[in-house]
Amino acid sequence: MSTHSRGVLIALAGVLAWAFTAILISCLLTGYPIAPLTLAFWRDLFIGLAVLGLLRVFQPVALAIARRDLPFFLLYGFGLALFNGLWTFSVAFNGAAVATVLAYSAPAFTVLLARLLLREELTALKLLAVVLSLTGCVLVADAYRAEAWQVNPLGIAVGLGSGLAFAAYSLAGRWSAGRFASAWTVTGYGFLFAAGVLALTQTPTGAFSLGTQWGGWGLLLFLALVPSLLGFGLYTLSLRFLPASTASLIAALEPVLTALIAMPTLGEYLDELQWLGAGLIVLAAILAQSEKRPRSHATSHEKAFV
Repeated sequence: MSTHSRGVLIALAGVLAWAFTAILISCLLTGYPIAPLTLAFWRDLFIGLAVLGLLRVFQPVALAIARRDLPFFLLYGFGLALFNGLWTFSVAFNGAAVATVLAYSAPAFTVLLARLLLREELTALKLLAVVLSLTGCVLVADAYRAEAWQVNPLGIAVGLGSGLAFAAYSLAGRWSAGRFASAWTVTGYGFLFAAGVLALTQTPTGAFSLGTQWGGWGLLLFLALVPSLLGFGLYTLSLRFLPASTASLIAALEPVLTALIAMPTLGEYLDELQWLGAGLIVLAAILAQSEKRPRSHATSHEKAFV
């Protein structure tokens, strides 16, 4: 199996894990007294501690970082926290449908920024995949209705900011592949720093609002240690084998997979236009992964990190 194909499979596995997070987050927010930013804080903290703990046992050498790496992790953690915060407020300002579409402006931002910052090739096929992906997200999120877009300019700005923040996360993950021997080093420290940023938004009362509701704590722990950890960890790992723009387009499959999972679990079903949107997103992902990297670039990178 080529490293490109391996990267695609890793990215798909990560996105499949991510697809369960929205359902679990919805269950927590509707069934328990926990605020969105508090949920994000505990999720990030649990992910960071779990990854670093596992590295301590199985790959202690991966825990070593230099002082010169601290600025990167500060920025990386801040970016993760910013994405979580912007996504939360985008849902509040815009509603879930429009917030989803605006968040998945990320592939467009990633394609353009990857060209400017990482010198990734910008092709007509990649641009077509971006257009198909955005169109598909509009249809899947049911955001093609005019009334769904009755939002204020601040809401639109926050929503686009969430997409830009996710693009920055993808680019940072791609850049980190050339600096750290293990993708899990980046995941562990990145989420620990993100939790530190989100801790600034918490009060003791708010942080422990679940109290003795152990079912809520258990669900929160499961959310962090299974779909969230696997999703973010595998996606970061895939960036060692794929251009950031390609990985970001594959990530746009998340709303499709979430919708498919919601059918048997929540009794939510797609209509004809939503199925069409799902097909467009799948087509965009196929187009994105069909563009393989030049062999000369892949070879040196693969030797360092496979």
